[in-house]
Amino acid sequence: MYLKSLTLKGFKSFASATTLKFEPGICAVVGPNGSGKSNVVDALSWVMGEQGAKNLRGGKMEDVIFAGAGDRKPLGRAEVTLTIDNSDGALPIEYTEVSVTRRMFRDGGGEYEINGHKARLMDIQELLSDSGIGREMHVIVGQGRLSQILESRPEDRRAFIEEAAGVLKHRRRKEKAQRKLVGMQANLDRLSDLTAELGKQLKPLARQAEAARKAATIQSEVRDARLRIAGYQIHSLASSLKDAQSHHDSIAEKLEEVTEQLEEATGVQLEAEDALGKISPEAEKSQQLWFELSSLAERVSATQRIATDRAKNFSEVRYSGPDPDELAEKAARADAEYAEAEETVDILSERLESIQDNVAELEEQAQRADREHLAQVRAIADRREGIVRLLTLESQQREHIVAAEAELERLREAESDIAAQARSKDAEHKDCQTQAQEARSRIEPLSQSRDAALNESRAADSRLEQLREQQSDIDKSISRLESKIETLESHRMTRNAVKQWEKLQSFYGVDRYIIPQRGMEKAIAAALGPVAEALVGETTTAELQALDIESLARHIVITPGEDHDWRLATDLPHYASWLLDYVELAPEVSSTIVQILADVVLVDSYEHGREVVNHDPRLRAVCVDGTMWGHGWVAVGSAERSAVEIAAEIDQAEKDLEVARLQRVELAGTLNGAHQAADEARVRSAQAQAVCREQEIVVENFSRRVEAVSHEAEARKQELRRHALRVQEAQDRLNQLRQLWEETSDRLSRVEEDNSEEEPSTSERDKAAAALSHMRSMEVEARLSLRTAQDKAEHIRGRGDGLRRQAEYERQARARHDQAVARQRRKAEIASVVAQQCLVVAERVDDALARATQWKENAIAQRGVISARVSAAKDTVSALRTNANRLTEKSHAAELSLGQAQVRLEEAHEKIVEQLGIAISDLMRDYTPHEGFDIGAQRVRLKNAEKDLNALGKVNPLALEEFKALEERYEFLSTQLADVEQARRDLHGVINDVDTKILQLFTDAWKDVEAEFPQVFATLFPGGEGRLVLTEPHDMLTTGIEVEARPPGKRVKRLSLLSGGEKSLTALAMLVAIFRARPSPFYVMDEVEAALDDVNLRRLIALFQELRDDSQLIVITHQKPTMDVANVLYGVTMRGDGITRVISQRMTPDVTKLPEPQPAE
Repeated sequence: MYLKSLTLKGFKSFASATTLKFEPGICAVVGPNGSGKSNVVDALSWVMGEQGAKNLRGGKMEDVIFAGAGDRKPLGRAEVTLTIDNSDGALPIEYTEVSVTRRMFRDGGGEYEINGHKARLMDIQELLSDSGIGREMHVIVGQGRLSQILESRPEDRRAFIEEAAGVLKHRRRKEKAQRKLVGMQANLDRLSDLTAELGKQLKPLARQAEAARKAATIQSEVRDARLRIAGYQIHSLASSLKDAQSHHDSIAEKLEEVTEQLEEATGVQLEAEDALGKISPEAEKSQQLWFELSSLAERVSATQRIATDRAKNFSEVRYSGPDPDELAEKAARADAEYAEAEETVDILSERLESIQDNVAELEEQAQRADREHLAQVRAIADRREGIVRLLTLESQQREHIVAAEAELERLREAESDIAAQARSKDAEHKDCQTQAQEARSRIEPLSQSRDAALNESRAADSRLEQLREQQSDIDKSISRLESKIETLESHRMTRNAVKQWEKLQSFYGVDRYIIPQRGMEKAIAAALGPVAEALVGETTTAELQALDIESLARHIVITPGEDHDWRLATDLPHYASWLLDYVELAPEVSSTIVQILADVVLVDSYEHGREVVNHDPRLRAVCVDGTMWGHGWVAVGSAERSAVEIAAEIDQAEKDLEVARLQRVELAGTLNGAHQAADEARVRSAQAQAVCREQEIVVENFSRRVEAVSHEAEARKQELRRHALRVQEAQDRLNQLRQLWEETSDRLSRVEEDNSEEEPSTSERDKAAAALSHMRSMEVEARLSLRTAQDKAEHIRGRGDGLRRQAEYERQARARHDQAVARQRRKAEIASVVAQQCLVVAERVDDALARATQWKENAIAQRGVISARVSAAKDTVSALRTNANRLTEKSHAAELSLGQAQVRLEEAHEKIVEQLGIAISDLMRDYTPHEGFDIGAQRVRLKNAEKDLNALGKVNPLALEEFKALEERYEFLSTQLADVEQARRDLHGVINDVDTKILQLFTDAWKDVEAEFPQVFATLFPGGEGRLVLTEPHDMLTTGIEVEARPPGKRVKRLSLLSGGEKSLTALAMLVAIFRARPSPFYVMDEVEAALDDVNLRRLIALFQELRDDSQLIVITHQKPTMDVANVLYGVTMRGDGITRVISQRMTPDVTKLPEPQPAE
């Protein structure tokens, strides 16, 4: 296992997609400071699950996203993909190449993927934990990490060893169990409370249930009578089924017997199998036609099932929306309320107008009095100051009035435009609402179609999976038979004597010429004795004399002779038969084998064997298990299988193999059709889901559009109100300017007319002001009353129109619903017709498939004509095949009768289970009719019980049921309480087991690391001493680790007194010791040798070369010696645009051991 590649997109300074292809060995990453070398290390840590922003040299996790530089804008996400070569299976996943992807967005969201599939952070951590990679990331040594290792607490150093030892996943398991314990305590308390509460409720319900038991007794009598009648019916149907089964079995036995005879007759054709050549075009054509018809039959069957399900699944759904007539009535009432409110507003408006007229009149009187008084005062002043200033002021005021009138006209035009826009937005808002409601109404039928398509897809996938399992079983059977045949052939060929003779002469074993009946192998082998291992072939005296007899095992050789058949002249008992009747002999060995077996009879028991040989001493008797008797002797026990037995077993295995292969070929067509049906169902499902999703998107778009238009309409209304205020302000300002102009004109006229300088009186002005104040109070009250009435009218306004629109929409929705139901009904009718037509098509396809099957079988059978020896058995095979076909037809008829009887029985089963709610096994166990069972009496009993139950009247059975349910609930909760307590104890046990596992893993790893550290330290510090010490050796679960280091020539052991380079080497010594004790597939070093001199650098490089043999090293470096030993160099650069770029060069590293530098004297 090693890191194969790293792809960075938008990560830190890698703005563009950059891929680093790693190789085994040492990969050195070089480049100037600030070019982004360490970002490669950060990317590796980040993609493997690093969660600390500070560990990535940032303030927050979003800092890993490219923030922009030069002309490049900031990116919205960062993505890193790490590809790991897993050809050695180090990672627990069934892939030779594993890609881990981490992606983060600017809004803080993130996601993980494994080989393109969504994953969790926990999945990434568990995948990498078996390789010794955890959250401590001890395999990644970043900048400043070495000093942190030495300055960290002893407990923190322990985490590095735990991570390398694979302890972290066990700690997570322990923490998970502890969290479950905390949550389980709350469930335990809740169960205790519920159990106590139910205990209090049981007693009152028990008293109520007693009253319902009397009615239950009569109901049980009714149920018992119905069950006994049902048992009688099931028993009768089962008897019919048993008779049909017996008839079917008898025909099957005859068919099996004929089939065995047919197989024996065709066995002679096996010798010609090696001569079979290419398959004829006719056989290929029949095979292809049969395959296509099988596929078509499966597709027709799938179509028929889908159409039947669609026809059955149709059901009319009543529309559940509000009644449009009721909505219309509500609209009429709302209109009446609005008219009444409008009338009230009109009355209050008239009163307010009357008061406002009075106020205006009083204001005019007060203003007139005030102006009169002010004019008199100003006239006196103006006469004193002169009229020049008044003329100038009057001219300026006239100009201001003209400008104010122009501004008022402009504001009124803008107000008119905004009002038109507001009305347009209101209309658009109503249209959008209507469209959104119509779009929502179309979702339901699409959802039903989608669900139906999903169900069809699942059914097709289930059928396909079933056929695949059948194919897998047949493949396993074929593999098992092929292995068995190969093993038996190998065993037969390794028999020494036969092997030697076959090398010397063209001889064959006698097992090739003897075909025993099935089950007679041991008997024939025992009767033949050593002849069962004999060879068959022509021999001459000269050939025998030429052989090296001393080097050959002793063996019997049979010389081929003439074929003849004769028996020993004797009468056999009824329980004995000649053994020769159970074996078929080739002409080459017939003469010899008949002579050997002529006196052997087959018996069925040991007693009969003794009786036969005692009755006729010339005879020998043998049982099927190989036990053999002669006059005065018996041969018992088991021996090594003979060649005859092995050959018979090979022959039977080859027959079974041929049957299995035919089954696999026949299943291929059905599987192909199921594949096509499943693919079509998946396509339909995907299309239905896409249409439904598109409609949902349309609804979402309409909803968003309604909301947006609503906001726009409200904005236009607010803008209209603001413009109305501006128009009112402009009107008030114009009125004020006109009033000032009138005052100035009046002052000017008074100056010209009045020459008196007496002080004017204020009595008229004060009287007018008091009357105006009283009338304004009345105006305020009228305004409040009018505002209240207007608010009420505004609240009611539009309600009637809205209800009428809703009523109209409901009428349209009802019409659409009726149309949808009609469409579904038409689809169901079409599906029913399709199902019926599929039955017709299926019948035709089955007929064509049967003809194609017959054609294929005949074509395959015709291939045997090539062998001359098959022609001799052709008539026998034909006769047996005709008989087999006749029996097959009878078997099909018997099977049809059996199926009909079984269907009637299953229908009765379903009816009884549905109506009586009892399993058939329980019914037949308790209610099987006994001898003398009277079905009429049971029916009378049922009628009387039902009459008694009707006479009893209405009863309340709920009390009894509630009592039983509550009692069961109480028992269930009690059981659950015990189970929770047991689970709690089990969790404690799991925690103890995990602690034991952690202790074992850490202890073993600690011992190995403790042994490795002094060796590594001595390598980095020749002449120095270093060791690792446990802070609490008696507590291995929590102990920390201290580092003791004494460089050569120094006596200090405190780490704080070491130099920077010595600290770095000490930390590296600890890490390398962990690497050696628990190797990891790869390590990442970020400028770990920066503080080292040339001597120590070469020592560290020697360790790198040692680690390269077992692990991959990725080293960030500035040192040339490190680059010299690298397999691949990656050059990292950054131009003025702030974006990192990478180039690579494969190297030929100097793998020879570097000489140890000598310190200068």
